[in-house]
Amino acid sequence: MGKMLVFLGASIAVLGLLIMLVQKSGGNGWFGWFGNLPLDINIRKENFRFYFPIGSSIVLSIILSLAIGLFGKLFR
Repeated sequence: MGKMLVFLGASIAVLGLLIMLVQKSGGNGWFGWFGNLPLDINIRKENFRFYFPIGSSIVLSIILSLAIGLFGKLFR
C-alpha cells in the first residue's frame, strides 16, 4: 500500500510539472510538436474544420504503454 501511495504521489507531481511546462511554453515550446505530427490530419476550409490526430494518438499510446508497463513491474 505504501509503494502505491508513493508512486501515485510522484505521478501526480510529474503530471503537474508537465502541465506547468505546457502552460509556460504557450503550446509552441517543448510540446509545440504535439498535435502537428506527420500523421495528424488537419483540414481547414471556409466553413469547415476537421482534425484527426493519428500521429499524436500513436505517440501518446506508446508513452502510456511504457508507463503502465513500468507500473506493473514496480508492483509485482
